Amino acid sequence: MPEPIEVRKVAIESVTDASGLEKLIDDGIIEAHRVLAVIGKTEGNGGVNDYTRILADRAFRGVLAAKGHPSPESVPLVWSGGTDGILSPHATIFATTAADPDADPGDEPRLSVGIAMSDVILPEDIGRPAMVEKVAAGVREAMKAAGIDDPADVHYVQTKTPLLTLATINDAKSRGKDVVTEDTGPSMDISNSTTALGIAVALGEIEMPSAEQIHRDLSLYSSVASCSSGVELDRAQIVVVGNVRGIGGRYRIGHSVMKDALDADGIWEAIRSSGIELPERPHPSDLRGRLVNVFMKCEADPSGRVRGRRNIMLDDSDVHWHRQIKAAVGGVAASVTGDPAVFVSVAAVHQGPSGGGPVAAIADLG
Repeated sequence: MPEPIEVRKVAIESVTDASGLEKLIDDGIIEAHRVLAVIGKTEGNGGVNDYTRILADRAFRGVLAAKGHPSPESVPLVWSGGTDGILSPHATIFATTAADPDADPGDEPRLSVGIAMSDVILPEDIGRPAMVEKVAAGVREAMKAAGIDDPADVHYVQTKTPLLTLATINDAKSRGKDVVTEDTGPSMDISNSTTALGIAVALGEIEMPSAEQIHRDLSLYSSVASCSSGVELDRAQIVVVGNVRGIGGRYRIGHSVMKDALDADGIWEAIRSSGIELPERPHPSDLRGRLVNVFMKCEADPSGRVRGRRNIMLDDSDVHWHRQIKAAVGGVAASVTGDPAVFVSVAAVHQGPSGGGPVAAIADLG
């Protein structure tokens, strides 16, 4: 049986600030060697050259090393770059905690986390069935680590995967291989979407897609996938978060989907799914400190419209749509939670319905 989970959200006050993690350890709330994963938002541009992810990665791994984690380099640190609009840089830290031998863990579903690393994802795998298969295998491994047998008990799968850079494109060419695109910017979206299909396959949400369906058939998606990509790794970091009965602990996770960028009801539905009772027309004050965080993906609707109204995000040559939709959905999410430190990540193809995205919520049930 997996151990209970402690999960806390901390602010990031500068690009290299890991003092929130350090304080949790110093205060005895978590133990460094028990940290399983960190999922956070950094303040960079969110693009291929967003080095704030690397700076945050080094800062948090440095704290883990200084505080005695035996292998800090093995801990998945999943950083999503870009805190556009009112989004605030932060990190959510997951750690195991020792079970109380005198406490009855009960039979209520409680939070469990499993982590895994996929096989190496080669540049020629990105955007192709080979990547789908490698991610799916990694998700199944992470489910086992979390003690989750039923895919219905999985409510959130966060990944970080490689994208294409000039160096990796040239590496593929040197070995006689081709890549799905030589445009490094769009390769971020393609990496995310291919990963999402791997998650969907592992959880039985879809059958194995054909190469022609990847990043094209928008009817295929996972309701729990949240996929980011970057330059700092060569395989998929996978964090599976779900519920297990009899594990004990204070926390529970639930999920839903946003049908479009304005779907605040989808966020409230995820919060209800996490076990927080709410009135019919809830207000942030109804959360009473019980919501740890929400995690969501978003994208500009490919139709160029939201609820019948035209927008120009996809035609804007001045500010990339990634930044615009992230700021918009971040505002909607913060209006629900009352807290701008929410995890909103962009490029959601195959992650939730087209133009919308999945939402996961973690509650502290005491």
